[in-house]
Amino acid sequence: MKLKPNAKQLSFLDWEFGIFFHFGIRSFYPGHHDWDGKPMDAKAFNPTNLDCRQWVKMAKDAGATYAIMTTKHHDGFALWPTAYSSYSVASAPWKNGKGDVVKEFTDACREAGLKVGLYYSPAQWGEAAPLKDPKAYDHYFIHQIEELLSHYGKIDYLWFDGCGSEGHEYDKARIVKRIFELQPDILTFCDPDWAPGVCWVGNEDGFAALDNPYVRNKWDFSIESKAPVLLEKESFLPSECDCKLRSTWFHDNNENTIKDLDTLFGMYEMSVGHGANLLLDVGPDEHGLIPEADYNRVQELGEKIRHVYGKSNDYGPVTKEADGTYTITNPDFYVKDIEQDPTVGLTNRVVIQEDLTNGVGVKSFKLYAYLPYYRFKKILVYEGEGIGHKLICPIGAIRSPRFELEITSQDGDVSIRDMKAYYCD
Repeated sequence: MKLKPNAKQLSFLDWEFGIFFHFGIRSFYPGHHDWDGKPMDAKAFNPTNLDCRQWVKMAKDAGATYAIMTTKHHDGFALWPTAYSSYSVASAPWKNGKGDVVKEFTDACREAGLKVGLYYSPAQWGEAAPLKDPKAYDHYFIHQIEELLSHYGKIDYLWFDGCGSEGHEYDKARIVKRIFELQPDILTFCDPDWAPGVCWVGNEDGFAALDNPYVRNKWDFSIESKAPVLLEKESFLPSECDCKLRSTWFHDNNENTIKDLDTLFGMYEMSVGHGANLLLDVGPDEHGLIPEADYNRVQELGEKIRHVYGKSNDYGPVTKEADGTYTITNPDFYVKDIEQDPTVGLTNRVVIQEDLTNGVGVKSFKLYAYLPYYRFKKILVYEGEGIGHKLICPIGAIRSPRFELEITSQDGDVSIRDMKAYYCD
């Protein structure tokens, strides 16, 4: 029997593009890096111009549908006034210790209509976390999660970082039970024992493989992990590609490392276009704002995505033919001489979507383009081993009056959700 996604996973795949915000005490200590053990005083946290609405506006204007913020990173500094640690915004001069970045962020997301995601690092270094006593640490962990899931309304997505948890045992059953008691509809990103709904793609470069699977029996859950984690049984798990705009997750003095537009667009086409979600990190600076150069580059990415994929070429809806193939046809298919009347636009991208409600059906396929002049003849332009939620098929530029999809191997019933043609200049 095919494994099927749940409603939350299907919804997640339609989110497609999100923005990650790494912000915290590290934003005030340029040059520091994960697990370096260097102290960072809470009194340094003072983002005098903090504007989460500016962050969220950047995300929404770029076409993102969800946003995630680091509520507590590996250093342990909490961006809300937690009752379970003195290392938080309550000990900072910002707003005289009365501020709450989590509230400002979640409010801004809801105002803009973005899905709300909260990042939390289970592991941390420093004196704030009693790691030497597992029971005390579980108590600390679960009560901070209770605060985050009780005080800020509906949270759509909880993101647990696997880094640093290698070899550490948590009371996972208790923690997972409490999470879903507080937020029954929440989606989770985490390692296999945490009842995940989404899994890590296995790299932090922003790319998913062309053969990106939806059904898995193992995967990497941490950049520090030397071997993939084996699952007790196969699970349907869509993947997410988290990646950085700069060379660091948190803001640093490295504006020269901002990725160029072509690189970012390639990441989009090889994440969303390979059936995964793209989660692009942008680090607000010590003032609490997205720097102008970062803001502008993210907007350029959004404009490029809209320019290429905002409007498809002029073809009719996908049609299932009597022979079982699927076609999209230009209205001028029957024009006698297209070379004298070249109204068919150029295409060099065909985007195919499979309906995954009942699981993955397509195992292999061939994509044909009908020729511009010999229009009842077709040539093979692409073939693959699966389609999934969304597959961007790059092909040579052609004024094809019709594209045809042939399913050459399948597992049970197949339903093609959509097929469209585009031109990327």
